[in-house]
Amino acid sequence: MSSSLADLFTIISQHGQPIVRSRVSKAYHFAKQAHQGQIRHTGEPLISHPLETAKILASWGQSESVIIAALLHETLELGNITPEQIKQQFGSDIATLVERVTQVGQVKLRHSTNSIFLENARKMFFALAQDIRVVFIRLADRLHNMRTLSHLSPEKQKKIALETMEIYVPLVHRLGMYAFKWEMEDLAFKYLYPIDFKKLKQMVSKKREDREDYI
Repeated sequence: MSSSLADLFTIISQHGQPIVRSRVSKAYHFAKQAHQGQIRHTGEPLISHPLETAKILASWGQSESVIIAALLHETLELGNITPEQIKQQFGSDIATLVERVTQVGQVKLRHSTNSIFLENARKMFFALAQDIRVVFIRLADRLHNMRTLSHLSPEKQKKIALETMEIYVPLVHRLGMYAFKWEMEDLAFKYLYPIDFKKLKQMVSKKREDREDYI
């Protein structure tokens, strides 16, 4: 077993969701094979992204089906895998989840910040998902992408950060996932307003030093 897969099992065990380890392991190795030779913008093997997405979902206490679908969520678009292959290996429920995750990924900001367009985009996101598990997978996927955004060009950083702030952050807020909302907002702010972010970071750091001196 790879150490990364072992890390996933550790997180799962810490959050108490019952799983069949062999099924999760099978999904990991299936996705790893599908993404063989593919590299992320970070320079890491592409499998690292679905694995990290699955870890985030495990930390949220998500079910086995969600974790398996997260491991497979790039295979249709990037891994030259068909829904039928996923169905044969993992069942129709997992295949449907992966298909819907792929569909929801097509909801883009498309350079518009009009309030009506944004609300329609959020509604479309939920309509395409049809299943709250799909929403959770896409949110975890976006959170990991935001955590590794520094490896992209400044233009792509701003585009993805704006999309995150306008579409994903309100969705997280509506689900009441405030800790992750704050992380997404902070990451988006860092790339949308880098100068202001740097100033605020320095101010917070200074205040912390003052508090430590006082204590």
